[in-house]
Amino acid sequence: MGCEHAVAGGQSGVQQFESNKLSQVKRVIAVLSGKGGVGKSLVTGTLATELRRAGHSVGILDADITGPSIPKMFGMSGKHVGGIGNLLLPEISETGIKVMSSNLLLANETDPVLWRGPVIAGAIRQFWTDTSWGPLDYLLVDMPPGTGDVALTVFQSLPVDGIVIVTSPQDLVSMIVAKAVNMAEKMDVPVMGVVENMSYVACPDCGKHIEVFGPSKLSDVAASYGLPILGRLPIDSRFAAACDAGRVELDIPEGLLPEALHAAETLEARVHTSDDGQHTHN
Repeated sequence: MGCEHAVAGGQSGVQQFESNKLSQVKRVIAVLSGKGGVGKSLVTGTLATELRRAGHSVGILDADITGPSIPKMFGMSGKHVGGIGNLLLPEISETGIKVMSSNLLLANETDPVLWRGPVIAGAIRQFWTDTSWGPLDYLLVDMPPGTGDVALTVFQSLPVDGIVIVTSPQDLVSMIVAKAVNMAEKMDVPVMGVVENMSYVACPDCGKHIEVFGPSKLSDVAASYGLPILGRLPIDSRFAAACDAGRVELDIPEGLLPEALHAAETLEARVHTSDDGQHTHN
């Protein structure tokens, strides 16, 4: 792995990451927020579904080790990942989305993950280095809340090509975006844009958008950082029902995040160096 101080200092150019000879992943996108509770996993699942519907091969690395929700959203409750020796094989959803998550390693999905930081960091590295993802167009990384140790582990271990920031239309939006942008700059990873969750409620009678949390500040905040807005997701009972039933990829309406889909499809691969010194593009 490359010098963490060099990366944190914002050095550009070829970066080093931990190698994975078992996978051919073209793009790695991290879905990040400066705080919890903004619907980061919903955005990850929705974008993965949109990419899959567009014909791309997709995987999700659930880096939220202590609060994983991706397996339940994709109908994997009670399922467990397979393995051959030290090699991990991701679980595959009904539409072909590959998933690796701590919940798929537990005897029961409700068991708490009582792991200290170094163990969590080691698990995330294994989800990348010891998992046979195979050929993938996109690997989405559902990040844990905040910008702490686990986030650093992801950016120092995985060849992340771009970041999608998730926020909500509340007063903390400026702080959330600022934290995420500052981390992206320190890690020298480009920010693709911002998705606002819980943006509005659509009136069932007339379709008018009702801003439950007041007028959104996203446009001003995004403009101040020069970031594109990649979509606004409404508060919709169908989303919660789809997540609870494990049918996100089947029941989420189509066309929810067209801007995010376009940003992902036009994302350029960055040049990285694996820890064996070989240059590669994702």
